[in-house]
Amino acid sequence: MPNNRKQEYDCPIRDVLDRIGDAWTVLILMELSRGACRFNALRRVVDGISQRMLAVTLRNLERDGLVTRQVLETSPPQVEYALTQRGVSLRAAIDTLSDWAQANQTDIRASRAEYDLAKAD
Repeated sequence: MPNNRKQEYDCPIRDVLDRIGDAWTVLILMELSRGACRFNALRRVVDGISQRMLAVTLRNLERDGLVTRQVLETSPPQVEYALTQRGVSLRAAIDTLSDWAQANQTDIRASRAEYDLAKAD
């Protein structure tokens, strides 16, 4: 094993991509960039996410300092999540990736279809 790959946590790219590369993190961050949001509202707008997966993802984002969690003094108690400054700064990088994906999605789909057709022969 090369010296520069001894420990996964030594690589900042891998460390961060492990967090934002999952199926839900980017969608949650995009939604929270619109403003603070309660747990159940997030669950409704993030299509397909289970209650458990939303809780796990939010907990990880809070642990990484990307999201804050505030318990609202209501009856019953509700929880609201918001982006931290670090989360807002990550959103700028996500916007760049989103722009790239939108600009290239049609060509990527065409490449996939061409590849699949060639491999089917």
